Amino acid sequence: MSAQQVALLNASYEPLGKVSFKHAVRMLFREVALVEEQHGERMIGPHPWPRVIRLVRYVAAHWLHRTAGYSRTGVLTRDRHTCAYCGRHATTVDHVLPQSRGGGTTWLNAVAACAPCNHRKANRTPAEAGLRLHLTPYAPTRAQLAAI
Repeated sequence: MSAQQVALLNASYEPLGKVSFKHAVRMLFREVALVEEQHGERMIGPHPWPRVIRLVRYVAAHWLHRTAGYSRTGVLTRDRHTCAYCGRHATTVDHVLPQSRGGGTTWLNAVAACAPCNHRKANRTPAEAGLRLHLTPYAPTRAQLAAI
């Protein structure tokens, strides 16, 4: 998490996602949130410098339990930036069934991959490239992505 992002928790301590630092400070001054974890001894007015904030009132977040919209960043987050083929740090997203062979850009057809494995696999299936998939792709909910 960058210094400009602050984790947001529901009143029940359930993760809701991240907000900008500016938005977090506004929430503190409007008294709709409290600082749960602070950044060192720094202060912003009467409040500690927030790293994690918690809402004062519970917000029913039914939308969190729906499947998240597909995104490259979401795939890397879901797979924890770990290559699905070799386990090293992943920086790219690979289509398990290549798009040229009818594979779609979906949660179930995309995995995080390091550049060498992605280039080695190229326009083939993992079996054709001699690679073994070490994880099963799944469609995460928004809550699962927020918790990672």
